[in-house]
Amino acid sequence: MAATTEEVQGSYGRCLRSKGFISRFYELLLEKDPRVAKMFEGTNWSQQNKALRRGISIALTFAGGSSIVERSMNEMALVHSRKGRAPVDPQLYVHWRESLLQAVAEFDPRFNNELRDAWAEALKATTDYFTKSF
Repeated sequence: MAATTEEVQGSYGRCLRSKGFISRFYELLLEKDPRVAKMFEGTNWSQQNKALRRGISIALTFAGGSSIVERSMNEMALVHSRKGRAPVDPQLYVHWRESLLQAVAEFDPRFNNELRDAWAEALKATTDYFTKSF
């Protein structure tokens, strides 16, 4: 049986309750590709961590089919578009997805194959939206 949107949201909540989840995600992400590490030079990590927490919440809500976050998704897509203030090469999104999935696997004690598939689907919906919209 496939995991539901609510189960993915619950998984994210469990991850956030575990100290070090966001830091671990960034550790994994920055190791993936030197271009990623370069993008984060001079980053205010406190601010970035808050932005990521919010961004993942928006992404999961969007992937669950809610239109309430469409404006926020558009804003994030614009920021990370090729002409945005924090441009991301579309090829690098796979690293973001892989790093987040690995961090979730490490921090959610209930993580299983069904949750992994649901997370992967939700994250791909977000990165596909970013690359196709702007």
